[in-house]
Amino acid sequence: MAGALTDVLGEVLVAADGEEVAVSALAARGVSLLKLWNKYRVSNIPSLIFIDAATGKVVCRNGLLVIRDDPEGLEFPWGPKPFSEVVAGPLLRNNGQTLDSSALEGSHVGVYFSAHWCPPCRSLTRVLVESYRKIKEAGQKFEILFVSADRSEDSFKQYFSEMPWVAVPYADEARRSRLNRLYGIQGIPTLIVLDSKGDVITRQGRVEVLNDVECREFPWHPKPVLELTDSNAVQLNEGPCLVLFVDSEDDGESEAAKQLIQPIAEKIIAKYKAKEEEAPLLFFVAGEDDMTDSLRDYTNLPEAAPLLTILDMSARAKYVMDVEEITPEIVEAFVSDFLADKLKPEPI
Repeated sequence: MAGALTDVLGEVLVAADGEEVAVSALAARGVSLLKLWNKYRVSNIPSLIFIDAATGKVVCRNGLLVIRDDPEGLEFPWGPKPFSEVVAGPLLRNNGQTLDSSALEGSHVGVYFSAHWCPPCRSLTRVLVESYRKIKEAGQKFEILFVSADRSEDSFKQYFSEMPWVAVPYADEARRSRLNRLYGIQGIPTLIVLDSKGDVITRQGRVEVLNDVECREFPWHPKPVLELTDSNAVQLNEGPCLVLFVDSEDDGESEAAKQLIQPIAEKIIAKYKAKEEEAPLLFFVAGEDDMTDSLRDYTNLPEAAPLLTILDMSARAKYVMDVEEITPEIVEAFVSDFLADKLKPEPI
């Protein structure tokens, strides 16, 4: 085992018949399996992720769907395919008209995984309809592709009747499943935004739509540092997050905090992007509001501001740097020590 995966597991030897050896070796060395959860952004179980053991790179995030759809292993090694290949085939409009998936070429595409039985999905759909209209009226080449997780075709038809965009036919379960596999969908609603070449711009389309109702920042390229809000707080559950708490009553402090963190965030993001890996930290600035107060209470953080923290909700762990002044050097050392496992966690 080598490469990025070794960075997570350490020097663990696995014999061909030695599952017990591998597990006991992990336990004996005190290796936290939660690091694997964080590295591969696992948010639901059961979850099966296929990786290249030589590099640690993800081959397929939705291994359970692979086993269901390809039990004979005919498509092994189940590597990612281009969006244009996976989506190829007829698409529907809600008036019954069909068009070929090639009509999506040259446009930004939002791949929308949703279902009528899911209340957050229905709420997002109402907002998304307005966003879609604004983007189209602004002259942008944009289309949304609905990939249904409804439980019946009747439910699909009822839900799709509210949507002005296109959908994969409900009867084409294989294509819907392949799209789920392609993007490793673990929950709905999920909106994946693609550029005109079919490459992912952001997996957080839901958050972007809710935070930018006027669509001024479309197509929503990710920001290195986000201001923590009600709509993006869900991302705190996706892995370790650096959160710098500031006094929002001090004019300009939130923006100054973003500027302080941003070069460090950009450096970390670029480093892992060069390895074709997701960054191991998300970066936030949090002001003072009810949501932030609730987060402080839940994680039992001191009331100090500024307060530099790393919150790992899945591990129920926190790391706190309570100093009078937060400098770039302090932030960089804090991040470096966390990534090197030099910080001692406190329980949440």
